[in-house]
Amino acid sequence: METIAGSGPDPLDPLEGPHTEGATTVAKQRRAWIAQQSWASRSAIIGALVGALVLAILFDKVRSTVITVAVAVAACAGIWIGANLLFDQARGRWQRFNTLWFGVFGFVLGVVLHGNGITLGSGDTFLTWLIGPLLGAVTFGTIGFLLAQTEDPLKRRVIAIGGFAAIGVAIGLLVRDEYQPGVDWVTTIIYTVVVGSIGAGIALLAKRPPTHGALLGAALGWTLGYWGGADVGDGNVATAILGAVVPAVLIGVRVGETSNPDLQGRTEISQRARSWIFLGPALIFISVMLVIPAIRTAYLSLLDEDDFVGLENYGATFTSKDSLDMSDWTNMFTSYPLLIGVVLLIIAIVVGSRQKQLTGRAVELGNPTVAPLVVGFLFVCFGAFTAMRGTIINNLWWVVTVTFFSTALGLAVAVLADQRGGEKIAKSIIFMPMALSLVGASIIWRFVYQTRDTSKNQTGVLNALWVKLGEISTGSGLGTILGAALLGLLIAVIGTFLARALVTRAYGRAVVPAVLLFFAGWIFIRYTQIIGGGIGGFTYKEDGTVAPETIAFVQESPYNNFWLMVVLIWIQVGFAMVILSAAIKAVPTELIEAAKIDGASDAQVFWRVTLPQIATTIGVVVTTLIVLIMKVFDIVKVMTNGQFGTQVLANDMFAQAFQFGNTGRGAALAMLIFLSVLPVMYYNIRRMQRED
Repeated sequence: METIAGSGPDPLDPLEGPHTEGATTVAKQRRAWIAQQSWASRSAIIGALVGALVLAILFDKVRSTVITVAVAVAACAGIWIGANLLFDQARGRWQRFNTLWFGVFGFVLGVVLHGNGITLGSGDTFLTWLIGPLLGAVTFGTIGFLLAQTEDPLKRRVIAIGGFAAIGVAIGLLVRDEYQPGVDWVTTIIYTVVVGSIGAGIALLAKRPPTHGALLGAALGWTLGYWGGADVGDGNVATAILGAVVPAVLIGVRVGETSNPDLQGRTEISQRARSWIFLGPALIFISVMLVIPAIRTAYLSLLDEDDFVGLENYGATFTSKDSLDMSDWTNMFTSYPLLIGVVLLIIAIVVGSRQKQLTGRAVELGNPTVAPLVVGFLFVCFGAFTAMRGTIINNLWWVVTVTFFSTALGLAVAVLADQRGGEKIAKSIIFMPMALSLVGASIIWRFVYQTRDTSKNQTGVLNALWVKLGEISTGSGLGTILGAALLGLLIAVIGTFLARALVTRAYGRAVVPAVLLFFAGWIFIRYTQIIGGGIGGFTYKEDGTVAPETIAFVQESPYNNFWLMVVLIWIQVGFAMVILSAAIKAVPTELIEAAKIDGASDAQVFWRVTLPQIATTIGVVVTTLIVLIMKVFDIVKVMTNGQFGTQVLANDMFAQAFQFGNTGRGAALAMLIFLSVLPVMYYNIRRMQRED
C-alpha cells in the first residue's frame, strides 16, 4: 500500500516505471543536441555576416556589391510592404488612401522628370534630386485629398481639370531649354488618334465606357508623338507648356468623370489590388526583360540604320546564299547518306507489307518496321542537309539530329538502367555533363577533335584512335590478326541471331541483325583488304608506302556540323534521361503486371504499355530541346565562330548586329528565331491546358 500510495512510480502503470527515466534522459539528450545544432547554425550565420562585413571594409568592389544588394532587397521589400499597407487603407480610410495614391503617382512622375535632369532645379546631389519627387507627391496628393472630400460632379471636374492643368503648366515652365520640343504636328496627331483608338478598343473589351479609354490613350499618344517625334531643343517655353498641358487636361477630364466608390467598391479595389501586388513584380520583370525588348527588336528589324525598309531584312535572310543555298540541291540524290536511307526505307516497306499480312498493321510501336523507317528517314535528312547549305539549313539539321539522338539515347538509358544494379551511379555519370556550361563543354570537345600534323603524335582522342586503327588495319602483325579475329567473331554472333530469326520465320526480328551484318561485313572486307586497302587513318604515298592521315572534324564541311551537334547531344542526353526515367517510374505497376500476366514479354511491355504512358513526357522533352536548339550559340561560337559552313541563326544574328553593325538584319534574325520557337511554345502551353 505504501508503494501504491507513495510518490514513487507504480510498477503496474505502463506510463510509469524505470523505462520513463530512460525516455526522459533520451528527451533531454535530444533537446541538448537540437540546442547544439541551433547554436552551430547561429554561429555559422554570424560568422558569414562578420566575414562579409570584413570583406566589405577591406575591398571596395565587395563593399559596393553588398551595398547594392542590400539597397535592392530593402527597396523591393519596402515597395511590396508599402503597397500592401497603402491598399489596406482603401476600405476604411478612403480619404487617406486617395491622398497617398495620388501622392505616389506624383512622386513617380517627379522621379522620372527630376531624376533625369529634364526639369530646372535638378542636380547630382541627393537633396536636389529629391526636390522634384517631393513636390510631385505634395501636389498630386493635394488633388487626391480634395477629390476625396466631395461627391459633387461639377466640383470634382473643376478640381481634377484645374489641378492637372496647373501641374501641366508648371512642368512646361520647369522644362530645361535643351529639352524644349520643336513640334512635328503630323506625328503628334497620328499618335494621338491611333493610341486613343487603341485605348477605346481596350476599354470596350474590358466592358468599360470607351471614352475613358480614349482619353487616357489620347494623353499617352500625345505625349509619345509630341515629345518623341519632336526635335528636342528646337522649341521654346510655349511648346513645352503645350506639350505638358494637353495630356494633363485629358487625364484631368478622365479623373473628373469618376466618383468616390461606396464601401463595396472600396472593398473590391482592395481585393483586386492584391493580385496586382503579387503579380506586379513578375509582370514588370517580364515586360522589361522580354516584352519591351521583343517589341523594340521587331521595330528595329524594319529599319536599315534609321531608314524604314519594311521586310527587306527578312527577304535578305532568305535570298542570301549564306543563309539559304539551294544551288546544289540535286547532289543529295548521289550522297551516301541518302542512298543508305533509301535502302532502309525500302526494307521498311518490305517488312511493313509482311507485318500487315500478319497483324493487320504495317507500322506500330514495337513493330520491326519502325527501326528501318526511323533510321532511314534520318539518313535521308542527312543527305538533304549535306546538299542544301546555309544558316537556315544548319539550324534545321541541328533540330532534327540533336532532338532525335538526345531523346532516343536518353530514353534508352532510362529504360536499360531502370531497377538495375548501379543505376544511380550510371545515371549520375551520364547526367554529369549537364553541370558543364556550353562554353566549357565546347572547349573539352575541341581537344577531343584536335588535329595535329601527321609527323607528330596526335593529342586529340579521336584522331589518335583513328590513326592507330589505320596502322593496325594496314599492318601485318599480331594486332592486325587479333582485330580481324574479333571482327570475324562479331560477324559470327550477328549471323547466329540472323539465322535463328530466319529459321523460326520471325522475319521482323531479322531486320536489325541483317542491317548490322551488312555494316560489319563491309568493315571486315575493308579491314582485311579484300576490297580497298584497309580502314582507319592512313593514306598511300606515291612510292606505295603507308602514311597516317587525320580527320579535320571541325574544319571539313558539311559533316563538321554533325561533330558540333555531338557536343550538345552529349550534354542533353542526361536531361532527357532524368525526365524520362522519372516518367517511367511513375507508370502504374498494375498495368505492367497485368500485361505480364497476359503473357507479354519485356519488349512488348515497353512498347505497348510503358511508351504510350510516357508519350506526353516525351513530347515535353522534344519541345524543350527544340526551343534550346533553335537558340544554340555557344558551341558554334567557341568551336568555329561560324566558319567552315557551320553558321547558325543565333551566331549569325550576333555577327550581323554587333560585328558588322547591321542592327536591322540582326534584329530580323532574332525575330526569325522567336517566330520559329513560338509554335513549339504554343503547342506546349495548349497541351498543358488540355491536361489541366
